[in-house]
Amino acid sequence: MYAIIETGGKQFKVEQGDKIFAELLNAEADDVVELKVIALGGEDGIKVGSDVEGAKVLAKVVKNGKAKKITVFTYKPKKSSSRKMGHRQPYSQLEITEIIA
Repeated sequence: MYAIIETGGKQFKVEQGDKIFAELLNAEADDVVELKVIALGGEDGIKVGSDVEGAKVLAKVVKNGKAKKITVFTYKPKKSSSRKMGHRQPYSQLEITEIIA
């Protein structure tokens, strides 16, 4: 059985035991969070909409962290104007513990 969940404006296809990197959640390490289910799939087909109203996906927060730094360089040609910045995107690593259909 698999589920399609939504967190942080992105959608993920997950099964029990999967580990995913999602946008930073307001939870500490080893907390259990409940994720929004969009669709459920299994041997009997896929269920969407009102068929998945009681469904839940439980995930354990493994850790919170920051991704590798990316360099952002902006400039205006012929104006001697440039700016160099860096950015590290925060994330939460989740381990899917249970899919309740």
